Amino acid sequence: MSTDPYPPYPQQPHQPYSSYPWQPPAPAEPPQYRPPRHPPLGHHSDLRVLRTAYRWQRRTATITALGYFVLFLILSAAAPSFMTSTVTDGLPTGLLLALIQLPVTWVAIALYEHTARRYVDPLAERIRKQAAVDARRQEAAR
Repeated sequence: MSTDPYPPYPQQPHQPYSSYPWQPPAPAEPPQYRPPRHPPLGHHSDLRVLRTAYRWQRRTATITALGYFVLFLILSAAAPSFMTSTVTDGLPTGLLLALIQLPVTWVAIALYEHTARRYVDPLAERIRKQAAVDARRQEAAR
């Protein structure tokens, strides 16, 4: 049993004191960097794959719809005799091609939906799940 009436001071790390009161305090030690076990989501290879799939999806749908429309415009300007020729009694080729533009647009929309459901959405869902797992890991690490 100690006869000292005062308890010992807790041990604290040595902090250098400045010589002058106007000097800023000494900088603290920088935190130790610990690399993550998993690469951060922004550098994930699935994001590149998702961007590529989405880019191809947009290009395919755009080329389908706009390609047909540009073809119609070129035929209208370059081949007026073909566009005014009749397919059946009273139905010119130009009008028939113009009416086909609506189903071609529907095909472009259906193609967009098909590629989204088959390629893009599964990739996006996998990335969402991985992001949720990464967020839970970060919360647990705190």
